Amino acid sequence: MINIAILVLAAGESSRMKTPKQLVKIGVNFLLETVLSKAKAINVNHVYCVLGANNVLIRREISSANTHFIYNTNFKKGLSSSIAYGVSHLKTTTNSYDAVLVLLGDQPAIEKTYLNKMIALFNEDQSKITASNYGKKLGVPAIFPKSYFSKLQKMSGDFGAKDILNNNSNVVYLNKQTNFIDIDTEEDLQNFKKTLLR
Repeated sequence: MINIAILVLAAGESSRMKTPKQLVKIGVNFLLETVLSKAKAINVNHVYCVLGANNVLIRREISSANTHFIYNTNFKKGLSSSIAYGVSHLKTTTNSYDAVLVLLGDQPAIEKTYLNKMIALFNEDQSKITASNYGKKLGVPAIFPKSYFSKLQKMSGDFGAKDILNNNSNVVYLNKQTNFIDIDTEEDLQNFKKTLLR
């Protein structure tokens, strides 16, 4: 059985939301809780969440059961720094992970079934990255094999893993769509809530 870590990125400053978006409510749960619950449904004991801005507030409000929180001191340097910091932390744990599944903490609509299908596709060839298909580009959620950990640790900027995913022949992607909406603004939040009422 593959030993896979799930890395949830939630270190951003929520500048467009103007309040910590990790803690906006979707139903009875916080946005970040919604994502973490799906991650824990996939692999309950191996969920890591990278925090940065508003770390203390978020930790106070969010249940930490079965979640390993990591504080990225360099969160102002962008998304890539959180991936690099998170992967560096994974390499210091006693678990020897074969791969890491990277999720964004502001994508609450991605289904557990979609994530499980990504893992199934990755298991077919564990040497390749398994990415999500956004149509004109590839993105996260994405699964990176251990052979990419060192490259992920060296990333910088606010582009996440886009270069690795889109300029690489060693990537496969799932031919299944999911709702990739990310919650950046109050308008995004309200639009997403409307989809839950349909």
